[in-house]
Amino acid sequence: MEIIIERAALVKALGTAQKIVERRNTIPILSNVALYADAGTLRIVATDLDLEASITVPAETPTPGQTTVPAHTFADIVRKLPDGAQIKLAEPTLGTIQITSGRSRFKLQTLPIEDYPDLAAGEMPTSFALPAKTLAEMLEKTSFAISTEETRYYLNGIYLHAIAGQDGPALRTVATDGHRLARFEVQAPAGSEGLPGIIVPRKTVGELARLAKEVDGDITFEVSNAKIRVQAGNTRLTSKLIDGTFPDYSRVIPTGNDKIATLDLAGFALAVDLVASISSERGRAVKLSFGEGRLDLAVTNPDAGDARQDLDVEYASAPIEIGFNSRYLNDALSTITGDTVQVALSEPGSPALFRTREAAQLLIVLMPMRV
Repeated sequence: MEIIIERAALVKALGTAQKIVERRNTIPILSNVALYADAGTLRIVATDLDLEASITVPAETPTPGQTTVPAHTFADIVRKLPDGAQIKLAEPTLGTIQITSGRSRFKLQTLPIEDYPDLAAGEMPTSFALPAKTLAEMLEKTSFAISTEETRYYLNGIYLHAIAGQDGPALRTVATDGHRLARFEVQAPAGSEGLPGIIVPRKTVGELARLAKEVDGDITFEVSNAKIRVQAGNTRLTSKLIDGTFPDYSRVIPTGNDKIATLDLAGFALAVDLVASISSERGRAVKLSFGEGRLDLAVTNPDAGDARQDLDVEYASAPIEIGFNSRYLNDALSTITGDTVQVALSEPGSPALFRTREAAQLLIVLMPMRV
């Protein structure tokens, strides 16, 4: 095998691949990336057995071939070479690869390509395309609510599914950790109507979100009951799906919240962040006291003191006091876009709805805390 490639193209491709490879592996081959050189391209593949990334970049390939190299060592070497450098990869002997650039030469141990796992195989009956910008928004608006509690593994991802919708077929992402829920939907693209409800794992969501921000145009999806495959520019991601049943989230979305408050979004977020400063615990409750035209925010910390602030608010219902985890409240407000936020309340012990007049696509539910 012989490959000649520009450093910049290799750095970018290895940056994506490196994120997939775990630094500690009990299976040696998973510490490597696979290199496939043929017909003027180099394809770099990385996998952790649950997620696979395949990145194709242009290269000179005088002698086609394939091998595997240690991912992080290879990436570190390439990254430290000077800008504009040309890199030559060759196999002088079986089980080694030589990296040459200018006066720099390195020799790394390789592992047999035959041992490298292939996650990309299998039929994907459902296929559709989404604009990269749309996908980025769908993931960004819901991923903050993904659970990190491993015992409820079926909540460790985003639930992607098609619905009938009031305004026609829609594609919806949902995430919840039991304390908060985020739901976002867009008009269903052609081909997604038959999409089965799938749970996309947290790590895959992170890689998809990063890719969606880096590419222009459409991102194509292929989905089966067990896997999802995504093509974004020169990168293809294949991931196993979480094998579980996502709960019926509609049961926790209240329908009778008739106490509606409308606030300036930026001012509300700043006030929550400010009063929460009194506490060293990020999750301490902030008490919201709604009255006609006024909202009082308060945080009490027996060890440090208390903080209070009031805001103007459009509110004409009966007075109500309700508490929320200050971190969850800040996360929700930072996810919402627009000038104002609407808070729909029912009782102090019932979940609240957060949304905007401008963006009906997004709905956030927060469970209250005792204060």
